Amino acid sequence: MLENQVAGAAIGAAIEVHRALGSGLLESAYSECLAHELRLQGIGFETEVPIAINYKGLVLDRACRADFLVENCLVLELKSIEKVEEVHKAQLLTYLRLMNRKLGLLLNFRVPVIKQGVYRVVNSL
Repeated sequence: MLENQVAGAAIGAAIEVHRALGSGLLESAYSECLAHELRLQGIGFETEVPIAINYKGLVLDRACRADFLVENCLVLELKSIEKVEEVHKAQLLTYLRLMNRKLGLLLNFRVPVIKQGVYRVVNSL
């Protein structure tokens, strides 16, 4: 599955960023550095990807934004928070449904070891 390979590469990039910066910075710093690391590794991505919502004929073209869309198949949602809650996972699942994607990763950088901050979210479509 392509998504799993891309997820492995994205996690590797996040590990590299976290190893260099540590924990405790703002999400925006991790986002910029992760984008740079993905570029260095030759991994294709988009940032701040607009997500449209169609509600009973009302179309909201930019109702929300995904932090990253990697290789057009993996959605990344970045956080730098004390504790990941179920609502954060639900947010990513909603993004996956609206974007018609199967796999997303919630990456929380405010942890001692980044592997403790990686959460896989799957949309069964």
